[in-house]
Amino acid sequence: METMVKALIFDVFGTLVDWRSSIARESRLVLEPLGYKLDWDAFADAWRGRYQPTMEEVRSGRIPFSKLDTLHRINLDYILPRHDVKPLPEETLRHLNNAWHRLDAWPEVPEALRRLRKKFLLAPCSNGNIALMADLARRNDIWWDAILGSDVARDYKPKPIVYLASCDAFNLTPGEVMMVAAHSSDLAAAAEQGLKTGFIGRPNEHGPGKGETKPATKVDYAGSDLADLATQLSC
Repeated sequence: METMVKALIFDVFGTLVDWRSSIARESRLVLEPLGYKLDWDAFADAWRGRYQPTMEEVRSGRIPFSKLDTLHRINLDYILPRHDVKPLPEETLRHLNNAWHRLDAWPEVPEALRRLRKKFLLAPCSNGNIALMADLARRNDIWWDAILGSDVARDYKPKPIVYLASCDAFNLTPGEVMMVAAHSSDLAAAAEQGLKTGFIGRPNEHGPGKGETKPATKVDYAGSDLADLATQLSC
């Protein structure tokens, strides 16, 4: 008999929140009053472009585990001079770095999560740290049963411990947990650890037409967005 799924764990950046538009907006709000006229989308892409390389420093063991807030700041300090931004006051840098705490959810996400929560335990399984996830939840009216992911596992996806620690936190087997993401690589890594998988399309994550619309790996469910996935899960 097939194992019944009891919890859904979620990728957040790109899957639940529109990081690109939000970071472009927040960067503009901070830097434009200081006289900077940048390509704000390109700035957001450059900041996000340092995401995986910096986390790989942790995953490889070359540097100790650090919260994503810390890695975002390292990446911000790296890209600012490359966009000809002069040294900024520390208070301004902290506020700009916290732009990642001010991301907006994709439109259908809050209501779809409310539907799903009636049937499943819900938690982020994100590379974002707990404080970051808490702020995004409060900003976007999202209620979690727990906040899981990198801070709990002390490592970053796609390392197996991140998925397995999330299952263990709910006292569930991997087969009782579904990883939900808009990224095929994330789902493939979760499936290798025995988790069920749910794909949702985010065709505009990296700009118009620059996101995954269909999974590139075998998944248990595939929805056009989170509301569609909720419907498929009878929620």
